[in-house]
Amino acid sequence: MSDIAKIVGNRIRNLRADQGLSQEELAYRAGVSPSHIGKLERGEKNPSLSSIEKITNALGITLEDLFKYIQPSTVDTDNTTLSLLINKLSTLSINDQKLMLDHLDSLFKLMKHKT
Repeated sequence: MSDIAKIVGNRIRNLRADQGLSQEELAYRAGVSPSHIGKLERGEKNPSLSSIEKITNALGITLEDLFKYIQPSTVDTDNTTLSLLINKLSTLSINDQKLMLDHLDSLFKLMKHKT
């Protein structure tokens, strides 16, 4: 499956987990099957617009919240590395994003002392 399906699936998983919902609870709220949620979260299935709408409504979020900071990764741009980093970070929970930021701050400090 494409990277974007995996990224969106990870985002759904993290948003669901942040709210303390099981796949079954989210599926019930969204009116879809639990196996559908599982396939979406693993990036095994591309979500339809209808599924995305149901899931965002069930999570109480906007489409913007779901897709915020998701950047398509393209090989022919100068920002490819940055886009890949943003995509990877956006799949993490807020707590894990903060942890990664702390690690990056430490790395930048080390690099600054080397020069």
